[in-house]
Amino acid sequence: MKLVYRRSDLLALASVAVLLLAILPLTLDAFRLNLVGKYLAFSFVAIGIVITWGYGGILSLGQGIFFGLGGYMMAMFLKLEASAPELPDFMVWSSVEKLPFWWEPFHSFTATLVLILVLPALLAYGLSYAVFKRRVSGVYFAIVTLCLATTLTVLIIGQQGDTGGANGITDFRTLLGMDVVGDAARQVIYYVQAATILVLMALAVALLRTRFGKVLIAIRDSEDRVRFSGYNTAHFKAFVFMLAAILSAIGGAFYTLQVGLVSPGVVGVVTSVEMVIFAAVGGRLSVPGAVVGALLVGFLKSWLSETFPQIWLYFLGAIFIVVVVAMPNGLAGLFSTFSSTFGMRDARAKESK
Repeated sequence: MKLVYRRSDLLALASVAVLLLAILPLTLDAFRLNLVGKYLAFSFVAIGIVITWGYGGILSLGQGIFFGLGGYMMAMFLKLEASAPELPDFMVWSSVEKLPFWWEPFHSFTATLVLILVLPALLAYGLSYAVFKRRVSGVYFAIVTLCLATTLTVLIIGQQGDTGGANGITDFRTLLGMDVVGDAARQVIYYVQAATILVLMALAVALLRTRFGKVLIAIRDSEDRVRFSGYNTAHFKAFVFMLAAILSAIGGAFYTLQVGLVSPGVVGVVTSVEMVIFAAVGGRLSVPGAVVGALLVGFLKSWLSETFPQIWLYFLGAIFIVVVVAMPNGLAGLFSTFSSTFGMRDARAKESK
């Protein structure tokens, strides 16, 4: 695939790179930088939502499913490494006598990385293709994903001995023998995470500039016409949904490393809806905007909860309402409007001269 970028794309990517690699690490202390790493984990999901919802017209309210899968799989490896050669502590407390067979692959870090990428991809493609093949779309698909997220949450909570139940999986301190809870280790993880998100941003922007991206937009605007042109629209939509699932799983794995635990809350409906809000605030047609939106919403949640502990949710809700009403295209749309306005003024000024 030939990588094609517009000048505005390069400017946006460079701006986000400077923010993540220079401004934030140099201005924030270790605690705040760790919080940024947590927010940045959700930006992987936000990029996927831009691709599926913004360009493909596929609204999913269940991306927490794949985010949680990635997070739990990483946590399973870390927990086995921390408790080896014995069973994880929550299994002992639940009187589990033998490690479940589906935990066995997570003794290997390589197998864990492969499963983080492959398992969500297979699950997302298989489920979504079956749904799209029946031409289920729009709000109905959103309801399906919402139900799946709820079901998985209940399943995880109910399997205390296998998944840690409502408490999730916690208490791990090393990755391949290296400390992951110290400030220095967290900083290394942050830089790896930032570099990964920048690479994936660049690839996502390039993908949307190809013919594939144009077909995806055409499916969003008039799926029947694209189908009559000979395209398998169900395959296209399932493939895009699969890409979003992989991005979500990667984000979930980094989330576990940054936070030091994973729980059913990251799989549930509330988190999944928040993920959509990240993309909406940043701009559902802008990949860099989605990353900035995730960071901004995460910052607002932390700052408002510290400043207004009793009523911070009302402030956050008001901000979301303002964004939806006044900025339907998010921060990226607002930036484009200002750029166009100033560009027109400069052009008029040159003409008058």
